[in-house]
Amino acid sequence: MYLVVSRSFPPEHGGMQSLMWGLSRELAKNFMIKVFADHIEGHKEFDEQASFSIERVGGIKLLRKYRKAQLINEFIKENKIEGIIADHWKSLELIKTSKKKYCLIHSKEINHLKGSSQNKRVVDVLNNVEKVIANSEYTKNLAIKNGVNEEKIIVINPGIDPVKEIHKKSLEKVESLLKIKTPRLITVSRFDKRKNHEKVIMAVRNLKQIYPNIVYICVGYGEEEENIKKLVKELDLEAQVMFFKDISNDLKNALVAKSDIFVMPSIIFKKSVEGFGIAYVEAAQYGIPSLGGKDGGAADAIDHEKTGLICDGNNLDDIYSSINKMLENKKYLEYGKNAKEFVNKFQWSKIIENYKKILN
Repeated sequence: MYLVVSRSFPPEHGGMQSLMWGLSRELAKNFMIKVFADHIEGHKEFDEQASFSIERVGGIKLLRKYRKAQLINEFIKENKIEGIIADHWKSLELIKTSKKKYCLIHSKEINHLKGSSQNKRVVDVLNNVEKVIANSEYTKNLAIKNGVNEEKIIVINPGIDPVKEIHKKSLEKVESLLKIKTPRLITVSRFDKRKNHEKVIMAVRNLKQIYPNIVYICVGYGEEEENIKKLVKELDLEAQVMFFKDISNDLKNALVAKSDIFVMPSIIFKKSVEGFGIAYVEAAQYGIPSLGGKDGGAADAIDHEKTGLICDGNNLDDIYSSINKMLENKKYLEYGKNAKEFVNKFQWSKIIENYKKILN
């Protein structure tokens, strides 16, 4: 039996939640597993449908990690387990066992100044596990730079599920919303500084001169939402930028499928950095190419000049010219076709084989 210890698990939404759900589900097809996850509103209905045992740990956040570690330590004493797979170094910090431990790393949670107290805690945990599983080459290199033993690190990209067919009604709704608006750019993400919506909006202002019917679709919510909407108003782009939040998954997918380019030229903001960028891969499933930023792990998800482009997210000219390059002569169609083929390697059925190799 393997234990999966997670701080981010469905029914809560998010990239990490999807990753830990997909990993647990695929592991359960090959091994006996038990998940220890945080208490989330509405989890009972979700947990009943899982093919494995999920134990939820509640209480205030500050004390929860101690309670969770205590439960796991007791469980290990009373049961025969092969090892523990955790989504975060903090999930392993208080677990006392000689059993094999495996820790996933994503980027910003390990991005602490070398020699700082946080960095020492990270390195202490990660250098005492069997394997450190980085989500991209970028994250692997960041970990090495911060003092993690290179020999312990393996890169396994996050997996994706095959796309579900989008309902015809959702596709028709998108067409009626967008009408003659073209070309179509889209970002599906939280509104935070790292995602770089502001520079895309500034680029759209210039692109409007060449493409008067251009539209930029922003799907998501977050702390930067009001600032972004204010910028749209200041630049007189209300006809070019559309905002969507609290929409169904089906409508979100329809918006992506009916777009031309997925744009998310991420940057490093303070300690926050894009470790991989599952959103690029999800867009590629619909044959949509991406524009990603050079800072972070986008290069694992985008094959530069084949399935999209990688640009300098801090350079407005580079963002503008990269979008323009993809729009000229409808280059995005060729990139999109390549992206749809490229994305097959990220299917969970293939990704899980990498986990099986290290666990067996």
